[in-house]
Amino acid sequence: MAYVAGDKILDDEYNVFVNNATSPYGYNHFAGTGLGEYGLGETAIAVVSEGTTIKASSWNALFTGMDTIGAHTGDTLTTRSAVSAGDPITIKAAVATDLATLAASVAAGCPNTTAVSTSSTLQAPASSSTWYGSFVTQVSATFASADAMRFFFNAGGKIRIDPVRTGNGGTDGVSGKDTAWDSIYNAVGNFDIAATTCLRSGTGETQTTFASTTGFHDLTTAYTTLLVITDADYPYTSNNFKIEAKLDAAPGSATVITIQCTSTDGAADFTFTDASADNTAYRNGTHEHRLISVDTTTASGLANAYAPSTTNTVSNSTS
Repeated sequence: MAYVAGDKILDDEYNVFVNNATSPYGYNHFAGTGLGEYGLGETAIAVVSEGTTIKASSWNALFTGMDTIGAHTGDTLTTRSAVSAGDPITIKAAVATDLATLAASVAAGCPNTTAVSTSSTLQAPASSSTWYGSFVTQVSATFASADAMRFFFNAGGKIRIDPVRTGNGGTDGVSGKDTAWDSIYNAVGNFDIAATTCLRSGTGETQTTFASTTGFHDLTTAYTTLLVITDADYPYTSNNFKIEAKLDAAPGSATVITIQCTSTDGAADFTFTDASADNTAYRNGTHEHRLISVDTTTASGLANAYAPSTTNTVSNSTS
């Protein structure tokens, strides 16, 4: 049958579309506060009371909300015009299908959204100017609330690590080991922790570990190894870079994510530690493990956007 504004039979159907908290999920569950991987922090749409006439304004509020979320997720939805009293609400199945599409995109962390903005470098802990052994840092991002953290990741926000070499190990310029580290860091590229995945923009070298299907919602209070990149070429095949991450509580309760980065100089020549000796080819120059935030924006029409409230360098050691 046609679904007509004013038909009292439709109140239950409308409320399912708006407020269902189990599959098939309603608009408020994936666009409002939601739970876990569902929720963007948008204003909820009002449900109607049992036996209440469903007004055109209620349907229009739902359709407008769906279009807004679709613009953010990058999903193509069924084209709908605003309705007036007495108009048929065409194709219930299309409404249900579009809601399911939007819910799935939010659950995946809105991977196709373009409504994000990349911050400048927020933290850049640096190694000593000449080092051997390991360079280990911990950086953190703190959110205003557990919901703000969920909304950030659910809407497509990411926490990024960008490792770089900023100084030369050789006294007269770039050492051979410097060049090798450049290759490792270029292979990492931008490493992003998203809602349910992590992403590596670089290529090359030896990828020892890559937990590509692990994201914010999979993290625990213990460190999870997300990436290990090892030098592919002799004599530095024992050199590697590792990224680990943890939360301060379970997802949904957490407000802090901490990322530990370890640059390990495992080559045998690291034993040449006398800075006065002629061993410049074995030195590592200054490195940085940079923290960057890819924040959500309102560019697609969302009313709210989220970003970390503060960031911090928790620890920084070179040995």
